[in-house]
Amino acid sequence: KNSMKAMEKELVTCSLQGKERAALKRSQIFQIPGGKDLETKVIVGMGKSILVQKICQDWSSGEFSQFEFVFWFDCKQISLPEKRYSLKDLLLEFFVEPQEGSKEIFEYILQNPSKVLLVFDGFEGLHDHENFPRCSASQPEKDLCTIKELLSRLIHKKILNGCTLLLTARPKDKVYQYVSKVDKTIETLGFSPQQRELYITKYFEGLPYCDNALKLIKECEYLFSHCYSPGMCRFVCFLCETVLEMGDKSLPSTLTTVFLKFVQQKIIPMQTDVAAMQNRESLATLSRIAWDLGEKHQSAMKSDLLPSKEVKEFALKYGFFLPFAFPRHSDSEEEEFGSTFSDFVIQNFLGALHLMLAEEIKDKSLTKYLSFPSKKKKPYTWLDLVPRFLAGLLFLQDDPFFCSLSNKDVKQSTKKQKILLKYIRRLQINELCPERLLELLHCIYETQSNYLLQHVALRLKPDLSFLGVVLTPPDVHVLHSVLKRSRKEFSLDLRNSSIDMQGLKDLVGLKNVASFRASPSDTVRLWKSLEQTKDYKLLRASTEKFVLDPFKAKTMKDISDLSDLVELQERMIHCVQDASGCSNYEIPAIKNLRKLEFALGPVCGLQGFLKLVEILAAFPSLQHLDLDALSQNGIGDEGAKSLSEVFPTLTSLETLNLSQNKITDVGAEKLATALPSLSSLKTLSLYNNNICDFGAENLAKVLPAMASLRVLDVQYNKITGVGAQQLTNSLRKCPHIKNLVMWNPTIPYGVLEHLQQLDSRISV
Repeated sequence: KNSMKAMEKELVTCSLQGKERAALKRSQIFQIPGGKDLETKVIVGMGKSILVQKICQDWSSGEFSQFEFVFWFDCKQISLPEKRYSLKDLLLEFFVEPQEGSKEIFEYILQNPSKVLLVFDGFEGLHDHENFPRCSASQPEKDLCTIKELLSRLIHKKILNGCTLLLTARPKDKVYQYVSKVDKTIETLGFSPQQRELYITKYFEGLPYCDNALKLIKECEYLFSHCYSPGMCRFVCFLCETVLEMGDKSLPSTLTTVFLKFVQQKIIPMQTDVAAMQNRESLATLSRIAWDLGEKHQSAMKSDLLPSKEVKEFALKYGFFLPFAFPRHSDSEEEEFGSTFSDFVIQNFLGALHLMLAEEIKDKSLTKYLSFPSKKKKPYTWLDLVPRFLAGLLFLQDDPFFCSLSNKDVKQSTKKQKILLKYIRRLQINELCPERLLELLHCIYETQSNYLLQHVALRLKPDLSFLGVVLTPPDVHVLHSVLKRSRKEFSLDLRNSSIDMQGLKDLVGLKNVASFRASPSDTVRLWKSLEQTKDYKLLRASTEKFVLDPFKAKTMKDISDLSDLVELQERMIHCVQDASGCSNYEIPAIKNLRKLEFALGPVCGLQGFLKLVEILAAFPSLQHLDLDALSQNGIGDEGAKSLSEVFPTLTSLETLNLSQNKITDVGAEKLATALPSLSSLKTLSLYNNNICDFGAENLAKVLPAMASLRVLDVQYNKITGVGAQQLTNSLRKCPHIKNLVMWNPTIPYGVLEHLQQLDSRISV
């Protein structure tokens, strides 16, 4: 890839249920494969604000020509509950004020909503503990209302119906709970390790310490992992620049010490004792504001509500606050200004600092801000990074600058540490849900306490599942650092975790990770990378650790991934042979797959199943093939015919579930012809299909030849008394069969009851 492509962040689009994932380009954000424009999208992940700014820049350069108007709003600035806006205020006052023709422009927008794109950046700032308000009726566009009410009307298409909405939010915020309809969810995955290096190199380009900067940041692996976020990458580069200019040769090792260093560099250098004291007081006041706003789920406030001129000047001078202006409803109205925290992470750090500095917060109450409930409950505070910073600050009693801020002696700090230690010791760590466990690991990592790190490592349960939980590079780093301290062997489930390849490689490479599950596509990507770098030792180890059983295919991508895995096996066999001298090697996960479920539904069911059939022979240990899905796959006669052709290769198959697949007599005949070749088959279910007497007759003919069969289920088909009689006659020749389930609405009850009296193995 050239440098421009390398800077392009990978995007992933997925449905709200996370069923379908596919990479896409920026130009595809506003479309679906059919070409239809979408009206509501949500972007989550890292770098989302930079992405929407790039979208705006692309539009100004002529791209996204379907939009004549693009409006971008920072939700932090417009979310104050006391402020009220009309749609016209929001579009033509808050965002940009036309020099002339405002009335005509607004009328044109109302008449052409499909040509309008509205971007709300930081949607999480707009909701609190209550449900997002719904609009009960259409209201005039000129009415004044809160931003929540206004956005509710936009989302529910009560105003500007047909416009396109683009919302951004953090991954942890369940935006779709507050939005009635989201057409597309887009996840930005942030920078890869290579893109981080490129960004850092570009940042320091031309400076004498360019090479040293990259080396310094990469040596601090935890900080480098945080550089996957473009905002944090810029912040780390800024801090590194300051450190190098001062002649230091190392960076802080945790987020807490990074931000403490940042604050220290802002307010201490070249100041008198009086100025330093005043700054410390202003910092304490600003920390209280950060916490108070966080409790209200806010990051901004009206500037005239700040407690003093000194605090306002301090916050603006050192970059803690950014100013903005509110729209005026008339020219005679006095202009109002607001202030917002320049960064959400900074607000989190200051919030934690307040908890440490405030005299009214008792030591014992600190643990409630570190709560780790075993169930998926909401955290105590909206500022979700506060627990990490708080844990880190509790273990900084030896830091001179922090001590100067807190004015507390070492005894007080040690007492708070003991409270935290006691709280952690009482935690049932093995009962924590994955999200809370990760949060605990981050908190413990921030303390850098060897005792706590070892304590947690020894109490982790051996089976760790992060199924469906997003694992960011920092998550992987803290998880890796704790796992390697333990003597236990671990089994990891990393499916649908969006883990990057480097993170997967690091975790799989741990000696005490005995097995792992991951999306086949992620695993294939890892193995191809190891093959290219000729790391055959890790390639061999990772293939032996990889677990596929049981496997459930829900999308076409799952089938494609499984197919890619099988195709890769042939090439990998040669690689591993070259490395180990082994002449006969199979990927154990493929060889040992015993249960395979297929649930693609009626739209892609047949297409996906025909592709699956092509690779079934690659699974020699397959015992259970389940095609029964609530959504009904509907493979029909064509699918049944295709499956019957590979029966001779499925020598280990014991259970075959073909329920609810719209199979008729034609398909039943094809299946019956090949069923005797399934030498290990014990259970066959054809429940709820469209099989009639002819199909039943064909099944009856082959039952005596199926010596291993124990259970046959043909209920809820269209079999009449004639077909039932034929199956019963055949059953007499099959002492090995233990149960025949054949209740059908088309069989007279008296007939079925009579047949059951003849043979008790028949279930009514």
